[in-house]
Amino acid sequence: MPRFGTNSTRKLETLDPRLQRVLNRAIQGGPDFSVICGHRSEADQTLAFAAGNSKKEFPDSKHNSSPSRAVDICPYGGQDVWGDHIRFGLIAGWIMKCAEEEGVEIRWGGDWRQNWRATKSSFFDGGHFELMEE
Repeated sequence: MPRFGTNSTRKLETLDPRLQRVLNRAIQGGPDFSVICGHRSEADQTLAFAAGNSKKEFPDSKHNSSPSRAVDICPYGGQDVWGDHIRFGLIAGWIMKCAEEEGVEIRWGGDWRQNWRATKSSFFDGGHFELMEE
């Protein structure tokens, strides 16, 4: 059964407790993934924005709150995981189901409009999940 490693656990601890519950549930019975980002400092957010990995400048990202109201995950193992939108979609479906079971409303970065359609015009951030409330 998959479990979080040391780095994922350290990043998980920077998250809002609701996101922690969702991800701890998800790792227990679904596909394996790693937590790659929780809270982002101003310097980290500036780098993410400059690299095109975020559309938000500091302090406007949900990653910038403490505890973080956003998380980035990555499928564990394999080749070219970043380009594998199907794999991200399968993991996202599982995490969304776990969130529903935990009573936590989240949004996935592969479906920003929450209309079950990922379009080419939208910014696909397949590893990003965030709490819905402001």
